Amino acid sequence: MLFIMKRSFDLSKKPRPGESLIEALLFAAGVLSVFVTVAIVFELGKEAMLFFADPDMTWVKFFTMTKWQPGIGQYGIWALVSATMTTSVIAILIALPLGLASAVYLSEYASHRARSILKPVLEILAGIPTVVYGYFALLFVTPILKNIFKDGIQVYNMLSAGLVMGIMILPLIASMSEDALNAVPRSLREGAYAMGATKLETSLQIVLPAALSGIGAAVIVGISRAVGETMIVAVAAGAGPNFSFNPLDAAETMTGHIARISGGDLSYNTIDYTSLFAIALMLFLVTLTLNLVSQWIVNRFRERYE
Repeated sequence: MLFIMKRSFDLSKKPRPGESLIEALLFAAGVLSVFVTVAIVFELGKEAMLFFADPDMTWVKFFTMTKWQPGIGQYGIWALVSATMTTSVIAILIALPLGLASAVYLSEYASHRARSILKPVLEILAGIPTVVYGYFALLFVTPILKNIFKDGIQVYNMLSAGLVMGIMILPLIASMSEDALNAVPRSLREGAYAMGATKLETSLQIVLPAALSGIGAAVIVGISRAVGETMIVAVAAGAGPNFSFNPLDAAETMTGHIARISGGDLSYNTIDYTSLFAIALMLFLVTLTLNLVSQWIVNRFRERYE
């Protein structure tokens, strides 16, 4: 009897066919992702250091000047950061309430039929190419805004780009927030109903706070997506750096400037060429910081249910 049990135990320890191969592939995928990240940082850093090695450019000038005019040797990153911040704030102000409301409805109120209709619509919005969003902002949203603000708004402006960016990231925030709401145990809802709470009170005062970490992560990821967006701002926001927080003005974001300048005829190893890598490194650090904040929010406010 003991011999049979021992033999059975030994057989259970024997690796299954292909298990070692799958484990090796997963390990290789993890190593590859780390290697790619390190390679990106190394390449951006190497070229950016060439930019700051120029005698006419210093870190202080880069982070304090508000004009980006390469023709006269002015490389103030704030002229690009201001437009990036403005369009991103507008986008999140649009996407957060609409996305959160959509998530609450789909998670707590929608019938199976309604979910089967609305979920594919959100997925379609997420799958539309961003260049299509860009021309939608320029040719549809901007004329509407010009009828509202008359001559107070420019043809290329940050407001229309920010509004359409909000529509673009809405499915991302709605989907992630819905997943966070669905992860809240059913027992919390039933306990609230047992105490006499209405469906609205349960959704807003019980389920929503319990899913706060997931919702916070969705917001941060949405902001990261808005900061890194290129085609919408390149088409609709403007093609000239402008230090302005007025959404009715035309301005150029970091990603829009990289897309415009990199498509031109730039000589290798010139300051104009290496400045693109300095902007890209700044953009990478911003998105990396936002992702780290997202992870901190998830770990700090995560609710654990036994």
